[in-house]
Amino acid sequence: MMRSRLGLCVLGLLCLHSSVFGQDAAQDPTGVLIFCDDPSVERAAHSAVSKFNEGMSTGHNLALFQILSARKSENGADSVYSLRFTSRKSDCLAGSNKPWTDCDYLPHGRKEPFTCNATVYMTETEADTRQVDCRFENVIIPERASCLGCPQDIDENSEDLKVPISASISKYNTISNSTHLFSLNRVGYATRQVLAGFRFKLSFDMKKTVCAKAEHNDLSELCGHDEENLEFANCNSTVDLAPWRLEAPLAEVQCEAGSMPPTVLKRRPPGWSPLRNLEYNNPAITPSPSNPTAPPPPKAAKAKEESSEEDTKASKPSASPDAANNNPFHCPSKPWKPFNPISSAGPMKDPTEATPAVDGGFKDTDLIGA
Repeated sequence: MMRSRLGLCVLGLLCLHSSVFGQDAAQDPTGVLIFCDDPSVERAAHSAVSKFNEGMSTGHNLALFQILSARKSENGADSVYSLRFTSRKSDCLAGSNKPWTDCDYLPHGRKEPFTCNATVYMTETEADTRQVDCRFENVIIPERASCLGCPQDIDENSEDLKVPISASISKYNTISNSTHLFSLNRVGYATRQVLAGFRFKLSFDMKKTVCAKAEHNDLSELCGHDEENLEFANCNSTVDLAPWRLEAPLAEVQCEAGSMPPTVLKRRPPGWSPLRNLEYNNPAITPSPSNPTAPPPPKAAKAKEESSEEDTKASKPSASPDAANNNPFHCPSKPWKPFNPISSAGPMKDPTEATPAVDGGFKDTDLIGA
């Protein structure tokens, strides 16, 4: 009888224990859900993105896109925020002193945002990100494994672009049907790849100058933009360059009328000119006596802006900017900034894609024995 009563008591205690701890297990141990658009949550997310960018050494820094969920718990005097958010590549290069909040989203390349998780300890005045991870899926993370021989983004204001941009513009002026010379207006994006030499992929636009081809063989400091009769041309080019071989750069350009979309324009620094300090005379871009007026190159497909949309796989937002408020906790939050991706044909495709070698240019096989 005693054993039976003892067994019933143990069974009762086990049931009570299961009931109490079952309730606790049903609750998330990382805290209670809070609003995604709460100012404290936004401050925690900003701290997490900044912390992640501190570890970036190459490529582009990330910028916050949306906050997907947020939980809050207490740990002594600190409030602990557990966040899940998405981010996108910004147009600010890693290692720069420019804060990501002053950057815009990179309009080309990957369109889906990256999913990130973070734990941030916060007081009323400070935010301390203890852990932040972003899922890059198949994207190589430079600080963990560098990609030798892959195209690398370079700053659009880099002095290294003077020669390849000058070669591209000279090639265009040689083969175009325009009566006037064109000169650089703005640079969109640029990448550099190390093969047997350097391969540059560029996106830029130009303005018509006051210099007529009948009177000027090439651009000079006198060839200012014709502001009274504006005419633009935007181009994508691939330039192979090996300065140590004392060879002229080889440029392949595809151009069309009109300026570049505003989302990819970046202003060149004051005083920067591709006409200065040139070390090469490029015979490869001089028209031959038998064919002084070469036909224009095939036009690239016109870049078109896609409608701003959010990734349905990650955050599944609504098309309406205010639709996020239908969620009890306003999750996901509104995008930090509108994202307007661009897609185009030709060299403006993803810069990480391989580019066929031009005739007489560098090839991947040149690396053998180099």
